[in-house]
Parts: sequence; structure tokens; C-alpha cells
Amino acid sequence: RPRHRPLYREAQALSAARTCYDHHAGRLSVDLTDAFVGRGWVLLDDDTAEITPAGARFFTRFGIELPALRSRGRQLCRPCLDWTERRPHIAGAVGAAITLRYFDLGWMERMKRSHAVIVTPAGRRGFRDAFGVDALKGTP
Repeated sequence: RPRHRPLYREAQALSAARTCYDHHAGRLSVDLTDAFVGRGWVLLDDDTAEITPAGARFFTRFGIELPALRSRGRQLCRPCLDWTERRPHIAGAVGAAITLRYFDLGWMERMKRSHAVIVTPAGRRGFRDAFGVDALKGTP
């Protein structure tokens, strides 16, 4: 009899991609954060996250209005430790805005009665083309 019990499908979905308050979390979000850092769009350490000038240009082209976000009195960009991955994803006003943009583009859809999100076929292409991230890596 195996000692390890497989995760239920919803637990696997929550681990893969979900919302965390108003921003995106899970394995996909951590992979996207790595892509943002790797492309020089975000500087990240344990306590802070900062959008670089190149990142500001990218996020603006992607449909995120950074000046409007700065004027709202909320922290613009901060790391949030992902509870499943134990690594940071992007939170703050930018994290919320980019998550909303993913939904607006039809890249993600909310699961009923859950914080888990479903990556659509358009999202899989979009995450790959825009960020070089395989949105379905390790998903159920």
C-alpha cells in the first residue's frame, strides 16, 4: 500500500494556478515571476520587488497603466511568498493589474467555488509567446 496519497484534482489545480487575494499565485505565477526577473523587468529579493524601466515599458505595452497604479496609494510591486511553491510571486498593484489583464485577455478563467484558475488554450499560447512560460507544466 503506497504511503503517499495523490492530491485531489482541486488541490493539484490550486497548486498549479490560483488567485491569492487579488493577484495570481501558484506554480504558474512563480514561473512567470522568474520570467519577469530573467527578462530584466523586475528586480526581486526576499523583501522587495521593483519594476525596472524595461519592465515599465513592457507592462505598459501589455496593457498595465503603471502611472495610474502608482497614484492609488498602494504598494506598486512586492513579493508574496507562495505557500505551495515556497518561492515568491508578484503581488501589490502590479500583481493585481496583471492578473486582471490575464482574465481580460481570456488567458485564465475562474473555477467555481475555488481560488483555482484554469488556463485556457489562448492562455497557454499567450504565456508561452509573451513570457516563454509553459502554463501547463506540472498541471493535472
